[in-house]
Amino acid sequence: MPPASSSNGGNTSNNNISIVWFRRDLRVEDNPALAAGVRAGYVVSVFIWAPEEEGHYFPGRVSRWWLSQSLKHLDSSLRSLGSNLVTKRSFDTASTLIDVVNSTGATNLFFNHLYDPLSLVRDHRIKELLSSRGLTVRSFNADLLYEPWEVADENGCPFSTFEPFWNKCLSMPYDPAAPLLPPKRIISGDVSSCPSDTLVFEDESERGSNALLARAWSPGWRNANKALNAFINGPLIDYSVNRRKADGATTSLLSPHLHFGELSVRKVFHLVQIKLLVWTNEENESGKESVNLFLKSIGLREYSRYLSFNHPFSHERPLLSHLKFFPWVVDENYFKAWRQGRTGYPLVDAGMRELWATGWLHDRIRVVVSSFFVKVLQLPWRWGMKYFWDTLLDADLECDALGWQYISGTLPDGREFDRIDNPQFEGYKFDPNGEYVRRWLPELIRLPTEWIHHPWDAPEPVLQAAGIELGSNYPLPIVEISAAKERIQEALIEMWQIETASRTAMENETEEGLGDSSDLPPFYYPQEIDMEADAEPTRVNNLQTTTRRYLDQMVPSITSSFVRNDEDAISVDISSTREDGRAEVPTNVNFDDQTHGATDQDGAAVVRNNAVLEFNPARLQNRLEFSEESSSSYTERDGGLVPVWSPSNLSEHFISEDTSVRTSAYLQRHTQTHQMMNWRQISPPLRSWEVESTLHPNAIG
Repeated sequence: MPPASSSNGGNTSNNNISIVWFRRDLRVEDNPALAAGVRAGYVVSVFIWAPEEEGHYFPGRVSRWWLSQSLKHLDSSLRSLGSNLVTKRSFDTASTLIDVVNSTGATNLFFNHLYDPLSLVRDHRIKELLSSRGLTVRSFNADLLYEPWEVADENGCPFSTFEPFWNKCLSMPYDPAAPLLPPKRIISGDVSSCPSDTLVFEDESERGSNALLARAWSPGWRNANKALNAFINGPLIDYSVNRRKADGATTSLLSPHLHFGELSVRKVFHLVQIKLLVWTNEENESGKESVNLFLKSIGLREYSRYLSFNHPFSHERPLLSHLKFFPWVVDENYFKAWRQGRTGYPLVDAGMRELWATGWLHDRIRVVVSSFFVKVLQLPWRWGMKYFWDTLLDADLECDALGWQYISGTLPDGREFDRIDNPQFEGYKFDPNGEYVRRWLPELIRLPTEWIHHPWDAPEPVLQAAGIELGSNYPLPIVEISAAKERIQEALIEMWQIETASRTAMENETEEGLGDSSDLPPFYYPQEIDMEADAEPTRVNNLQTTTRRYLDQMVPSITSSFVRNDEDAISVDISSTREDGRAEVPTNVNFDDQTHGATDQDGAAVVRNNAVLEFNPARLQNRLEFSEESSSSYTERDGGLVPVWSPSNLSEHFISEDTSVRTSAYLQRHTQTHQMMNWRQISPPLRSWEVESTLHPNAIG
């Protein structure tokens, strides 16, 4: 083993041994952490598999399949450069890293940033722990165009709506860093005392389904680059027209590669910008429009990380605080019908069956099925988000939280809550010829296009000729759209009544917080997903206890997923098969005058900034007011400020003073509703940032 050195990270002596900790950055190209390790000297590449640390978000089957294939691809690439990937199975990442340090004599730890709340907590703990042991610990931006703390409004506060955020990104005085080339070679550290563990990613029952995925997808960073080049030089030019078509590969299909870090978002941005320059010189207006729309989908992915960093509870609670009082319908039968694709609405059912079969959904279909889930069935959006997490290839906590919050109207620039999209009309918009529906609903294959998206209206002779018996081989609609519209008006009135009662109680000092000590029943979750949540008002529709059947498409149990027995699993044995000059965190920002002392539930001190606004219908007229509450905090240590996430730093209110006219109109509308309790007399609000935008940004392009 080469001798260890106490030199700092800037020393290029080959005596330095650096651990490069791979996570969702499974590539050798444009990987700042790997580049730093190569510059420092000897490299020990490590991947630690500790899914139990993800809590309720244990990776789903298709995500685990992709990860296993991507790791094999990465290991092969590292071996071709002179190194290899050390894989470790762990229940505590920090202690495993310490073991690797002790085994290899490493003096440096390099890794790339993640922005979900669980990773922020873990990364901060690891930085503090290993720094206290004398290691140089550095982290880098490999997942975003700009770090969250680099993008702020003119007052230095985080943006609360997408359009101004993305406009600021596009008008930054400096371009995103250029992507780094792969290293020419890697000098491997001695890992003889640090053997790899055999990682288990699938059990016997999953093997057959996973084998089908390999026919449609090719994980790995080299394959990601091929997919990117094929898209840029092919479908991109017609993206503005074809992106609305649900039938066929009309989007980039890059989101799984981006999620696992096989593809650098900076490389995507730079190559697409070059294409934009070419088409601008050629005066190709269609190409320019396509590029701008595709870049907007990249921007939404950026915004999801930005939102998660500044409001780390965005995956659990609505960012407009009054919507925490919405009386969600709790009905496991509705939930089951939606999962199985038996709602009676063909476009919704086709989408859910495609999701179950392939782990993929077109971004337009994601909007359709999630909107139906929230607005028509009025099921809790967190149920739907958790199911997406369990079933999507590109399951991404930040992106899914943004998409579901937008659809649920819980963002300042989200869809208005009482807007219900009719799946029949959406069907003829995104699947005009019915080919998508026929592919995934073979029972409707002979139904004429005239009736394909609303079979319940088809004449009986037409149904008989198509072999369809509604209510038998294809279900009738489980909820009528007209009834859903009436029900959502009633629910919104109930929401405002509950919110008013809660605020009155709090002002009279009869309760400590919004809804925390109300007499409403606790929020119920199906046993299959078993998520923790605060108490919220619910309405129970014929709630019955469902039993698991062999053919039922169940949401994987989180609690049971924590226990993975080796005898029930198939192993994947990986072993068998320019320096960034920017500060890793802001160093020239003074947060002292923006923070307020507070304590969490256990009495521990926390720090909060004042970048969030309080929504108060009694005080809201034509302006918005700040709350002294925020989501992210910072702690001082060597090397600058390090972002810290704390469970007590929940952002309950999410509205900024520069909110758009549309948002103000929306909030004024709800204020009037709160006062008048008559929704039908209120004129529609102004539209959101863009109805047809890519609302689930993990489905990039």
